[in-house]
Amino acid sequence: MSERVLVNQLKSLPAGAVEVSGWVETVRDQKKVQFVVLRDETGAVQLVNPATRPSAPSADSGTEVDQDAAALALTETIGALATGTFLTVRGELKHDERVKLGGVEIKVGELVIAAAANPETPIAADSSPDKRMDWRFIDLRQRRNNLIFRVQTTLEHAMRTYWVERDYIEVHSPKLMASPSESNAELFEVPYFEDKTAYLAQSPQFFKQMAQVAGFGKIFEIAPAFRADPSFTSRHATEFTSIDAEISWIDSHEDVARMQEELLHTAFQAVADKHGAEIQELFGVEVQVPSVPFPRVPLAEAREIVAARGYDIPRTDGDLDPEGERQIAAHVAETFGHQFVFITDYHPEIRAFYHMRDEETGLTKSYDLLFNGVEITTGAQREHRVDVLIEQAKEKGLDPEHLDFYLDFFRFGAPPHGGFGMGLARVLMLLLGESSIREVTYLFRGPTRLAP
Repeated sequence: MSERVLVNQLKSLPAGAVEVSGWVETVRDQKKVQFVVLRDETGAVQLVNPATRPSAPSADSGTEVDQDAAALALTETIGALATGTFLTVRGELKHDERVKLGGVEIKVGELVIAAAANPETPIAADSSPDKRMDWRFIDLRQRRNNLIFRVQTTLEHAMRTYWVERDYIEVHSPKLMASPSESNAELFEVPYFEDKTAYLAQSPQFFKQMAQVAGFGKIFEIAPAFRADPSFTSRHATEFTSIDAEISWIDSHEDVARMQEELLHTAFQAVADKHGAEIQELFGVEVQVPSVPFPRVPLAEAREIVAARGYDIPRTDGDLDPEGERQIAAHVAETFGHQFVFITDYHPEIRAFYHMRDEETGLTKSYDLLFNGVEITTGAQREHRVDVLIEQAKEKGLDPEHLDFYLDFFRFGAPPHGGFGMGLARVLMLLLGESSIREVTYLFRGPTRLAP
């Protein structure tokens, strides 16, 4: 028995016997010849079979010619194939540049069906997003959707490589917590043993900081996070993949920002090198590798720029709203030719209690990173002095006693440190020019979606 070959390997193989496996994408059953487009995880290939049709009985014996039985059965099997049927084909590989699909085709010798599909597919190319999400496992068979997750793999691998080569430690923090990770809002409660209540982690924030106190120095994590946020926007989910990093012995949030921009430059370069041409073909997007350093704009200046562009930000807390983010990003693109911008120097009122404050300005040593007009990151230097942390928590209306497990981290010494959290789906969405994170999430979770 021959060994299975992937479709993307066929071009480099000599003509001859070959075996491929995949699923049926299309069937063209013509009178004299049958064509099947078979797709696997790496691409698609054309199968061809000279059709053998039922003939009149032999004048001598009154029976069909015996040698045509196998060919007739094969023709009938191919003619009955439904889109989505998984099968294995053994046949003869032929090279022919006239074949539009890769310059090769396979003349079918034997066809073995692994699992037949229902003849009526529940979704079509023009089905609504919700309908496609209902049948996501079929929706994902598209070459375009396959590419999304190859890009995601390359992106994550490049980031991990960047960190590992610089002696970062990868951690896996718990997602079940005894108390809220940052605040009492947007929490999922989970019944736990002995009538206890656990909470799904909103972020690994506290545990990232614990690693600094433990002396790890530099850490990263790529893992799920949960937000009980009833938002129905194109960039929110109740479960998402968070990319987090934390580093010790920093002078300010600028050390964190420099690390992140280098990380993204490296990751985007890897995506451009490996997938750039295919992304251009299937998404119509040119992958732009961002130059370093990224532009920086203080929040107060950003609000002035947005106002000068004719947009009045309705928020009363001093932060940018989504349209404000788009406006400042447009300014940066026009002025610096850059897709990214760090918005810095946020007021403590709109930041977490653990963000360090500048002693001179009173503003936090923090930033948001915008990519093509959408926030993908919050980063900051953390406050590591326990007495200051307690006071800042009180200012936020938090009870320090409820934060004891966190505050204990800092009662036995802590280095100056900081880090960021970044949403993987948002990065992919913006990188590929998609309109919603649902399209770039393997299985999306939102307020009204828990299946499949």
